[in-house]
Amino acid sequence: MSLPHAILTALLEKPSSGLELTRRFDRSIGYFWSATHQQIYRELGKLEREGLIRALPAEQPARGQKKVYEVLEAGREELARWTAASQDPKPQRDALLLRLRAAAVVGTEGLETDLRRHRELHARQLEMYREIERRDFPPGKGGAEDRLRHLVLRAGIDLETFWTQWLDHAVAEVAGMPEGQGRQE
Repeated sequence: MSLPHAILTALLEKPSSGLELTRRFDRSIGYFWSATHQQIYRELGKLEREGLIRALPAEQPARGQKKVYEVLEAGREELARWTAASQDPKPQRDALLLRLRAAAVVGTEGLETDLRRHRELHARQLEMYREIERRDFPPGKGGAEDRLRHLVLRAGIDLETFWTQWLDHAVAEVAGMPEGQGRQE
């Protein structure tokens, strides 16, 4: 249910076309809620049919012109209702953690290399988030909207910091094990 709310949020921040939304998802919202181009367009159609958004009238009608959408009052109310509602955390599902558990019974061959690769990916993401923080949230910038957006970014920074530190530990543990180690039955 969260994709429509992510789209409503993005459109309230700035009326946009489907293509512009896709680009914005790639640059910001997609860091914590990803969606494909097709999913976004499909959801825009649903939101429009439900009366939550509308396509703005074109300044000059032209064939094939992109639609720019804005949120209607009903969409704002739906987003406010959803924001105020309580939601339980989602259970953790991570293939890497499952693979570590499986390595305990089949052996660790190839695991150290992949742990190092994961560590590098998380380190790159962490640096990207830190660069966004330096660029977009300098000390002293702090209106309510900026502070909430910064909290979302801080969640990403803290999660990537956790993963890089945990992966350093995991690599050290696995590096000290014989590759074929694992319970054989």
